Amino acid sequence: MGYMSQEGYDKLVAELHRLEAVERPKASAAIAEARDKGDLSENSEYDAAKEAQAHLEARICQMKMEIATAKVVDTSRLSNDAVQILSSVALTNTDNGAKMNYTIVSESEANLREGKISIKTPIAKGLLNKKVGDEAHIKLPNGSVINLRVDAISVG
Repeated sequence: MGYMSQEGYDKLVAELHRLEAVERPKASAAIAEARDKGDLSENSEYDAAKEAQAHLEARICQMKMEIATAKVVDTSRLSNDAVQILSSVALTNTDNGAKMNYTIVSESEANLREGKISIKTPIAKGLLNKKVGDEAHIKLPNGSVINLRVDAISVG
């Protein structure tokens, strides 16, 4: 089960609808078109279309499972006392003074360009339950350690 924002849940439902209503018919049409080109045993277009359809169906199935098990978090019930999912966190790298801001979100909502990091990342895991003023010493996958101070916590 994955915790996510209402916005993330709505985006997931909209993407599933798009895949089922737009992409699925396109995949079926591509298979039909390739099938019409003759001998299927040597038809690479047909094989590619069938493979693309299989990937699409797997993605649809995965998204349906995510939606079925999603737990939408009521942000009005969240606290600014400690870092948790859907917390926006202002941080300072205590080694070099660099400032950064991240929002901790579900894996499906993560988007680094928007400053949204997955709750499954080492940085998010290292920040969970930290309070303003706390320092987190987080070991990164490359073996290095990053030292971050929590400067502010907000929700949403």
